[in-house]
Amino acid sequence: MATDGLTIGQRIVTVGVTGTWQEYVVADASRVLAVPAGMSNSTAAQILSNPLTAMILTGEELDVRPGEWLLQTAAGSTVGQLVIQLGAHVGFKTLNVVRRRSAVDDILALGGTAVICTEDEDLRERVAEISGHDGVSKAIDCVSGQVGADVSRALAPGGELVVFGALSTHRQTDPDKLTLPIFSRSLIYETKTVRGFWLFRWFTKTPKDRMGATIDRTLERADSGVLRVPEGQPIPVEKFSEAVYLAEAPEHGGKPLLVFE
Repeated sequence: MATDGLTIGQRIVTVGVTGTWQEYVVADASRVLAVPAGMSNSTAAQILSNPLTAMILTGEELDVRPGEWLLQTAAGSTVGQLVIQLGAHVGFKTLNVVRRRSAVDDILALGGTAVICTEDEDLRERVAEISGHDGVSKAIDCVSGQVGADVSRALAPGGELVVFGALSTHRQTDPDKLTLPIFSRSLIYETKTVRGFWLFRWFTKTPKDRMGATIDRTLERADSGVLRVPEGQPIPVEKFSEAVYLAEAPEHGGKPLLVFE
């Protein structure tokens, strides 16, 4: 039996379908994609989250061209690592922000063009030193808060910042900690742009043909090895609370991967 070219027992991923922490899921056939034969279960499970996010941010959102700089925060995250890989493939330069000095060598070894460590360096000063007179006009941020604000101020006039996460607000209850303090003069006199991105909204608002093309490119780049997704940590679904704990722990390694036995 086949549905739109799919067969029973074939590995698939679902596109924008909720309720997947369970053994059975009902999904519209148009929102189901076959997994390439040689792709690992771990990569397939992650392909429509972090790899797709990295593709959209560097492509549709900012259209980062060969030779351009892209400034990114949390460069050691999975999205950050994938953006570095895309930079090496496409030819754009990555200026990578990390919190700890111990992470710098790993980012450089992965192919990052330059690294700024906020543990002992001033972000804005280092951006100016590294990027030179023309500066950096494109940036992505998943930290928000003061770090996101510093990134926006470090951009060249007319620069664009896309915010897709708010790690600095995790477990915060103080309203002042839940803000991204942008200077109005940056928006007015320097005509900078700060906007948000949420993957689930992209799934629900993007035309199907454009969505399909972007997903196909993401699958192809992962299948060909251009994008190498860090392997997850298999955890039985019965221990999901342990998986959630690991997901929120700092430097937890590979993402927890729920396994149904």
